[in-house]
Amino acid sequence: MSDLTNSDLGNQVNSIQEGEAEEIGHSGATPDHATALRQTLESLEQGGLKEFSAVGHRLVHGGPHLREHARLTAEVSQKLQAAVEFAPLHLPAALAVIDAIEKKLPGIPQVICLDTAFHRHMPDVAKTLALPADVRALGVERFGFHGLSLESILAQLHPVPHRLVVAHLGNGSSITAIRNGQSIDTSMGLTPTGGVMMGTRCGDLDPGAILYLMRHLPAGADKLQDLVDHKSGLLGISSKASDVRELLAARASDPQADLALRMFCYQVRKTVASMAAALGGLDALVFTGGIGEHAHPVRDEICRGLAFLGPHTTQVLPAQEDLQIARITSRLCPAEAAACPA
Repeated sequence: MSDLTNSDLGNQVNSIQEGEAEEIGHSGATPDHATALRQTLESLEQGGLKEFSAVGHRLVHGGPHLREHARLTAEVSQKLQAAVEFAPLHLPAALAVIDAIEKKLPGIPQVICLDTAFHRHMPDVAKTLALPADVRALGVERFGFHGLSLESILAQLHPVPHRLVVAHLGNGSSITAIRNGQSIDTSMGLTPTGGVMMGTRCGDLDPGAILYLMRHLPAGADKLQDLVDHKSGLLGISSKASDVRELLAARASDPQADLALRMFCYQVRKTVASMAAALGGLDALVFTGGIGEHAHPVRDEICRGLAFLGPHTTQVLPAQEDLQIARITSRLCPAEAAACPA
């Protein structure tokens, strides 16, 4: 258990204890989310945590009708079901865990913590996609993601810089412009596939390329989704790996690994600069996420091309998403949090 104080927010959260389940569904790992939940609860019980006051869940997408963190109700559950088509890779598994909690811990309050909520106040010029009104009415817009990470970064900054860019770089990567604590633009769009290239995701792609692929690879939407989400990005360019550590180790002798890293750094650098333009300047740049926190050669390569932005601070901060979920859950379940055993 690592103690992470949160007295500045005045709630009951003061520590995070992690479970054991990772890489659910992969060969040799935890087979499914029901098993992961059982393993996690067993791990927490072994650590001395046997009573639960509330449960918070990270959900990548709330769709167009669920924009804020919320306690789970029948209405909220209905909106989440309707949002599945916006994140078919993520939401079904998350909803399965919510159902499993209801069966395992009946009656316990559950809180939905949305990665899209942080971006709900983005200005229309940033969130609106250049499509006809009847198409936009279907909920097609820039939603933005990594919101829990971004909220946790703001909680660590005292004071929050006026013009801040946060580069959350990991297997999924996004760059966000934040003015006075509010998201004004971000690189991911309708789904977490957009923006800069990532571990296995292609990032932004010319719509014409999608149409071309639909004509020449008539394999259906599922195969195309598999291509852009699981076979592209760093993996697709390097033909070797999606893990930056492997690519860094190989780049001196492998031109494709080198190209993948140079492309990634180029795209991140270009997007950071565009976010600084949206802000009218840059006071601080924060790196977070697995790559952002630990791959210092990648950070250095990105920053070498940003001197033209003028004086600004550069920091590396951890993405404390679990702690942020606990903060949100405590805030939305104050009575339950107050009754939580010490």
